[in-house]
Amino acid sequence: MELVKAGPKAPPLPALSRVGRGVWEEGREHLRKTPWLSPHTILSFIKIIRVRGHRPLTLITLSLFLIILQLAGPGVAGGGEFQPARPGRVFQFPRDHGAHPEFKTEWWYYVGHLKSDQGESFGYQLTFFRAAVKKLDPQARSAWALHTIYFAHLAITDVNGRTFWFREKAGRGALGLSGAEVGKGKVWIDSWQAELKGKDFLLEAQDEGLALKLVLTPRKPPALHGEGGFSRKAAGQDAASHYYSISRLSTVGDLTLGERNFKVSGTSWMDHEFFTGSLAPGQVGWDWFALQLGDGAEIMLYLLRHQDGRLDAASSGTLIDPQGKARHLNLSDFMIKPTGAWKSPHSGTTYPAAWEITIPGPGYHLTLTPTLPDQEIRAQNPARITYWEGQVNIQGYKNRQPITGQGYTELTGYAGGLEGWF
Repeated sequence: MELVKAGPKAPPLPALSRVGRGVWEEGREHLRKTPWLSPHTILSFIKIIRVRGHRPLTLITLSLFLIILQLAGPGVAGGGEFQPARPGRVFQFPRDHGAHPEFKTEWWYYVGHLKSDQGESFGYQLTFFRAAVKKLDPQARSAWALHTIYFAHLAITDVNGRTFWFREKAGRGALGLSGAEVGKGKVWIDSWQAELKGKDFLLEAQDEGLALKLVLTPRKPPALHGEGGFSRKAAGQDAASHYYSISRLSTVGDLTLGERNFKVSGTSWMDHEFFTGSLAPGQVGWDWFALQLGDGAEIMLYLLRHQDGRLDAASSGTLIDPQGKARHLNLSDFMIKPTGAWKSPHSGTTYPAAWEITIPGPGYHLTLTPTLPDQEIRAQNPARITYWEGQVNIQGYKNRQPITGQGYTELTGYAGGLEGWF
């Protein structure tokens, strides 16, 4: 796919330091293997740097520029290089907590509900994304070869302070600055990381007055969604993923918001999903729910939305009982009704803002209310994606007996498409 079209004849190569000229030679090697990067564009960039009086071109400058170019549009890697998700995969834990580079896209997702020693309430999200640019070549000569982009989103909902905090980070999978280990349950970008140590997951991220350092201990085994972890996203098999959750983890650690430091404890939810096929034609996004209920059960539900407003028949969910046994839910097994709306003052997007969820089989009738209306994420790097990801309170009934809980909801595609990333 051509992302940057060749322009007019390149200007003369400007004067470069010895380091800069060496970088250019390595850049040309990248260009020979990646034809959709234009040498004219690289030359122009170098000239701009020199004209503006910046320091000589360095390896870091050029590598970051290559990332920006290669992420300038969707679909940077063709799916043909990678394995599609297929039924019948046998999951092996803890190995499958690690990376799966044979698939194009992968994410490790953690959300949770925390309380400080003083009783303040917080929600948090920390998600690491792996997006392949091309399949990893073990014979690649250059340690700078671009094959994978990693990016992460960190968000904190300060319920008592009525404030939503968001930070993001991105890096390329080179020189050990960011990466994800196969079979070892570790993903990182610089000092941000999620790592499996023994039975615990260790989370750490910090940036501009926001810091999170948590230890998560699973209270249930991984729950496989769909058909034994094969989660369909449309009628065609390629629109599918391998998907599991650890739906309840005890959580302790530290949270920093500006000048305030908190000792916190609570409960988390972990998702891990890897796939190659993107959303099916006509699909624009999803509404996803992760609910932890007071009776010890958890519920995961997602609605896949089409451009014409239809729900895809592959929309589904999972009910996880207090002992950790997972039961698949078809779209016909539950109903989700939006009961409110919220318009973002930042993006102008209108999102559903409250819901009634009914699951007749086990007798659940639940009402979900956001703890804050404004939990919109407006990510810029490397993908410009705006979505709502927020903490919700749960009240309702199970078989006419009162029940409460807490959860997280994710709403994508309302502020525009996902730009080919998912």
